[in-house]
Amino acid sequence: MLAKLTIENLLQPWNLTWIEITILSLGFLGEVMFGLRFIYQWLVSEKHKKSVVPVGFWYLSICGAALILIYAIYQRDPIFILGIAPTIPIYLRNLHLIYKHRNQQPAAQP
Repeated sequence: MLAKLTIENLLQPWNLTWIEITILSLGFLGEVMFGLRFIYQWLVSEKHKKSVVPVGFWYLSICGAALILIYAIYQRDPIFILGIAPTIPIYLRNLHLIYKHRNQQPAAQP
């Protein structure tokens, strides 16, 4: 007789709790977002026919890094934590500089 296909049955070999599944899912989502930032940057650059770092790149970087950091803290992995944590303020600073520069530009004349 076939076993009923449920999440519990699929995860049973790993013996994971729901919190572990949630944290693991956040880690995977963070890695996907972190990787997608380069694909996004590449597509925007192809559209403009030159290398461009769009604002969305920084948002994907922040979100991906934050999710990965949550996972690393849960895992208590100091190497992973020290590798990802310092990048978040850098990404935030880049966004600050982008918006500061945009606000300082004079309005276009009609």
